[in-house]
Amino acid sequence: MTEFIHLPGIGNSGHTHWQSRWENANPAIRRFAPASWDQPDLSDWVEALDQAVRRARTPPVLVAHSLACLLVALWHQRAPSPIKGAFLAAVPDPLSSHFPADAAGFADVPQTPFGFRSLIVASTNDPYGSLPYAETRAKQWGSELKIIGAAGHINGQSDLGDWPEGLELLMDFANRA
Repeated sequence: MTEFIHLPGIGNSGHTHWQSRWENANPAIRRFAPASWDQPDLSDWVEALDQAVRRARTPPVLVAHSLACLLVALWHQRAPSPIKGAFLAAVPDPLSSHFPADAAGFADVPQTPFGFRSLIVASTNDPYGSLPYAETRAKQWGSELKIIGAAGHINGQSDLGDWPEGLELLMDFANRA
């Protein structure tokens, strides 16, 4: 059975976010736990992610949103524990005017391919990361790319509800990873 670890972005994922809804529907999904969701510290987030991966019984699938997508890339360089793959929704661009100043420590994003399978899910109108940015990251990281149309930042404000299409993408990805 595949284990999943949710990695929300800055501010955590509220009750209307698909990550929280998926967790409520499946208590086996775990969420990593950094010291602060609102003032992200890269070293702390890397350590929290590594601890969550090491606690998994089998190599897990990481399910990252926003800033946590950059975390996955940075963690992979620093503390690469084995994982089955990474599902990366709404990869933000650190050069975007919307990128939070509190997340500046995450801005030095690696451009090297991952050593695991990955899927980037991108929106055509994400204010935090343009489609060309997502396409560039997909090429650099060796990720598959799924463009889902105009879905904003693929978060609670995107009115995706339980986002069944996203869950289907995740399950298909996990089965192929």
